[in-house]
Amino acid sequence: MELRKLFLDTLVGQIRALDQFGTWSNKSNEELLNQKYVKTKEDLKNIAIISDIDEMQIQDIRLIYQAIALAFEKLTGVMCSVVMEMSHEGFGRVVVFANDIVLCEKYFKDAHRFSFRTFEKLEQEGEKYLIKAQEKYKKYKS
Repeated sequence: MELRKLFLDTLVGQIRALDQFGTWSNKSNEELLNQKYVKTKEDLKNIAIISDIDEMQIQDIRLIYQAIALAFEKLTGVMCSVVMEMSHEGFGRVVVFANDIVLCEKYFKDAHRFSFRTFEKLEQEGEKYLIKAQEKYKKYKS
């Protein structure tokens, strides 16, 4: 299965699983991902540089890394975990690991401004993380 499609399908599945009231049921997958994760430079100009991050934004960021972990599990059969710590100011870190191998990690500052410029960038980032995760796991597994 193509890694981009696997990542996007897994991410959309994670988002839709949390839609308990059907708020997003009329939106296509691409519309949903664009609304949650794509912000243009103009959109970012409207977001304060210093601001607190809300719980919904933290959850949206976490869903990306949970999707990476789940997609990796689907590819390899190896269970993954996601650990995320985020301060109310938007400083934090997320780590995806399998067994004792760190598959991917990211540090955040100004996480309230976290986004991708285009839908294609979101696809590329998910694919890149999955490729690197597979390479790391193959290299370091015992």
